[in-house]
Amino acid sequence: MATTAEEVHPVDEIPPPRQLAAFGLQHVLAMYAGAVAVPLIVGGALRLSAADLAYLITADLLVCGVATLIQCVGFWRFGVRLPIMQGCTFAAVSPMVLIGTTGGGLPAIYGSVIVAGLAIVLLAPVFGRLLRFFPPLVTGTVILIIGVSLLPVAGNWAAGGVGSKDFGAPRNLALAAFVLAVVLGVQRFAPAFLARVAVLTGIVAGLVVAVPFGFTDFGGVADADWVGISTPFHFGAPEFRVSAIVSMLVVALVTMTETTGDLIAVGEMTGRRVEPRSLADGLRADGLSTVLGGVFNTFPYTAYAQNVGLVGMTRVRSRWVVAAAGGLLVLLGLLPKLGAVVAAVPAPVLGGAGLVMFGTVAASGLRTLAGVDFRGNHNLTVVAVSVAVGMLPVGVPTVYAKFPDWFQTVMNSGISAGCLTAIALNLLFNHLPRRAYREAPVLAEGAQPASTPPTA
Repeated sequence: MATTAEEVHPVDEIPPPRQLAAFGLQHVLAMYAGAVAVPLIVGGALRLSAADLAYLITADLLVCGVATLIQCVGFWRFGVRLPIMQGCTFAAVSPMVLIGTTGGGLPAIYGSVIVAGLAIVLLAPVFGRLLRFFPPLVTGTVILIIGVSLLPVAGNWAAGGVGSKDFGAPRNLALAAFVLAVVLGVQRFAPAFLARVAVLTGIVAGLVVAVPFGFTDFGGVADADWVGISTPFHFGAPEFRVSAIVSMLVVALVTMTETTGDLIAVGEMTGRRVEPRSLADGLRADGLSTVLGGVFNTFPYTAYAQNVGLVGMTRVRSRWVVAAAGGLLVLLGLLPKLGAVVAAVPAPVLGGAGLVMFGTVAASGLRTLAGVDFRGNHNLTVVAVSVAVGMLPVGVPTVYAKFPDWFQTVMNSGISAGCLTAIALNLLFNHLPRRAYREAPVLAEGAQPASTPPTA
């Protein structure tokens, strides 16, 4: 019997080409600033030339696109086959800067990245079997932490971007508020298709307003090359140093934890729950992408949480939309002039859109937690403490500054800190043998509690 349209899961639907391109561009714009931030930070710390910085960015965009295609489309046992965007992980920034500035340079960074990627591939089946420790209590808490921990990113964008000379200027926040208003207005009043590209519409409207008011210019477009191809080991053969490898292996465990949370979140949003096998496939794709990053002059890769919010907000669940976004990233990596056009979008415009997207992730976590039973158990404590631990490095970034580097790598990520805490507390309260938890009975006014017989 022929397969009907109703039998195709929304994740596997292929929208018409025009919608595919528009939805895909939305995802690219949502993650572009984060994608280029890592090579900019690491390259700046290593004092690379402007030409080398540009090379790092185009290499990053190219591998971002390839990694996204591997994750969404998949082949054999690589790829979760869900709408997941891939990008460089921020968890690796501090260790890579330390490796690069203590004499190892980029070759030592790339050697450790390649080993970390291979380790992720090997450890993926182990993490896949841990899925039973992620019940709705844990997944809802982790999704909530992901959303709330991203909100400061949107706030910094709305204020003008960290390090900008006019950070916090009223005009920056006004532009972000305008974009936010456009996104909300389009969602509420526009036809169904346009509502699904509300973020793209808001960004375009914000860009139209930003140009005449001097928020940005396209001068860098003329200076960018038309074609740029990243060749393997452009900065030299990789060096394999034990200390660098150990620190990057810690990063690998952190990114696997974060990716697990993101994959589960997208599975909940799309109605295709992640199973142990598919989780292992998704993590294995992370590992392969990280190996490619080390070979093609870029860095470790992970699922991008900001795009999780876009999936939840637009309700466009097709993995082929995100695959189209991956194709666009490949083009941006091969055509630097196009990348310069996208880079001209000012931070406040992204901030206005980010407030909606990241808030949507947090709201999705609350929706998952709404189905959890909080009566007669310690589940409320699990959520409360996990969120508190996850928000600690977000609210006080230097809270762990006096701790060893490996500890900072794990705990400075609010997502990994909160996720590990949620897993540990769920095991403590819901899996270890314990005495029955009983709530005190509510007595009617004037009633006396029943006496208990004395024990022998």
